Amino acid sequence: MVREHPFFQRLTSLGLPVDNYVIGGSGPMFAHGLRKEIGDIDVVASGAAWSRALELGQPEAAPLGYAQHVVLFDGTVEILDGWFGYPVDILILEAEVIEGIRFMPLTRVLEWKVKFMDSKVGREKDRQDIALIRRYLQYGEA
Repeated sequence: MVREHPFFQRLTSLGLPVDNYVIGGSGPMFAHGLRKEIGDIDVVASGAAWSRALELGQPEAAPLGYAQHVVLFDGTVEILDGWFGYPVDILILEAEVIEGIRFMPLTRVLEWKVKFMDSKVGREKDRQDIALIRRYLQYGEA
């Protein structure tokens, strides 16, 4: 399911070392079946994966200013060197591996979405995502 999605096919075509990145944003929700569609994938990278990203495109400040990012494939794949102040290497270490791809655990996605909502920058979609993740974690259903 995950690897069949065009965004993940594009990601795997880049040849990033799989032990040096983790998927954040709504990608983990997609991997768990909580989202049927996603607008892009956020790839949080370090080490060799970030070095590869720099070979593929020019880094610039991410929209919320917390990291640098390289935007590829018309914005459908975004590679970032940070994630809302979390240590990138820890995010990679605690990842869940689904179909050979590292994803942030839903508990971590929930944590940063709640933090994001509390920052007054939160979006309505984040509020909906919080409810979906909480229901899934509590009852095991999408």
